[in-house]
Amino acid sequence: MTDFNMATMASNAKKASRAAAQLNSSEKNTLLNAIADAVEANSAAIILENNKDIDAGREKGLSEAMLQRLVLDNKGIKDIASAIREIVALTDPIGDVDKLSLRPNGIQVGKMRIPLGVIAMIYEARPNVTAEAAALCIKSGNAVILRGGSEAIHSNLAIAKCLHDVLSAHDVDANIVSVIPDTSRGVIEELLQQNETIDLVIPRGGEGLIRYVSENSRIPVIQHYKGVCHLYIDKYADLDKAVNILVNGKTQKPSACNAFETVLVHGDISGEFLPLAAKALKDAAQVKVHACKNSIGYFTNAELATDEDYHAEYLAQEIAVKVVKSYDEAVNHINEYTSDHTEVIITQDISRGHKFVRQINSSVVMINASSRFSDGNQLGLGSEIGISTSKLHAYGPMGLEALTTEKFVVFGDGQVRV
Repeated sequence: MTDFNMATMASNAKKASRAAAQLNSSEKNTLLNAIADAVEANSAAIILENNKDIDAGREKGLSEAMLQRLVLDNKGIKDIASAIREIVALTDPIGDVDKLSLRPNGIQVGKMRIPLGVIAMIYEARPNVTAEAAALCIKSGNAVILRGGSEAIHSNLAIAKCLHDVLSAHDVDANIVSVIPDTSRGVIEELLQQNETIDLVIPRGGEGLIRYVSENSRIPVIQHYKGVCHLYIDKYADLDKAVNILVNGKTQKPSACNAFETVLVHGDISGEFLPLAAKALKDAAQVKVHACKNSIGYFTNAELATDEDYHAEYLAQEIAVKVVKSYDEAVNHINEYTSDHTEVIITQDISRGHKFVRQINSSVVMINASSRFSDGNQLGLGSEIGISTSKLHAYGPMGLEALTTEKFVVFGDGQVRV
């Protein structure tokens, strides 16, 4: 690592981004298919390096949940290759021209999709992000600098070798994908100062990491601090749907940022719904409940909810429950405590559902569906590089198009401005 220089890596990535932007769809897809093949062909070597990370993680006392995120077995390798091939199947947004309009003087004005340039990804634990983020950036014509956590360094470098071997074999600048070999905190500080060569930073991880990046970066940052996702059970709800969606959204993967953290229940149906919810949550996963004074009696061993509980992102089998007197109170609660991630209403009243969609401006708003669908793949993006809960540039799960911007293009026939 003695020869590693952050500024040089960023400068090389900037030069490589110009080459990436010139690749056509066929060339990009050829590269991605070859990368998927290479990852599978080198699965034994990748798993060997991954075992080093797992052993080191156990020595450091990493939690079982963190270790599970780190593991790459044969299935995990196949999943990475499959994800890359799914990106191959996506429509390439680069070069698309839309909003073409004819001006009175005869010129035609449109907007064309172009790459952002150089993307820096700062992420924790999951080595699959190394391959999938690289694939999304290649497909969208960008260069990418990847800085994974120390807990996955061997896995990340092994995957990077596959990527670089393929790029070099196809006479493409290998600096299109760069993996930082230095896992010290200082290198993140240096990375975040490279505003002349890096165009966007996407942090993926805990709230602490994202706040640190946002507060220390001279480069625009995609922000997603946490996911306090709300489920509102309206008085016109189908209670069977409501129970099923609650259980799915809370218990299927509680560590995900799209899991429910608070459920609001309209007072008119609380007496009927809450016993069903209490039984279902207990049967599904022994979910710990923080309940308001009007709902605590329905749950065994529940704790009285505090204001902090309505701000909490538990990321565990734990949820806050509150009975509201009206639809308006539910909307006001969500608007006060939202993290702008995902909000869901359960109702059979179509007009009420549409009103909810208009009044709630989180990045994903749903009617009668689980918050677990708030995911790039499930929303039709094919794959996801991150999620934005700030409204500038991109909002919500980010796929290929979110890694692009638009330039104006003008088609004339000799016109001059008078």
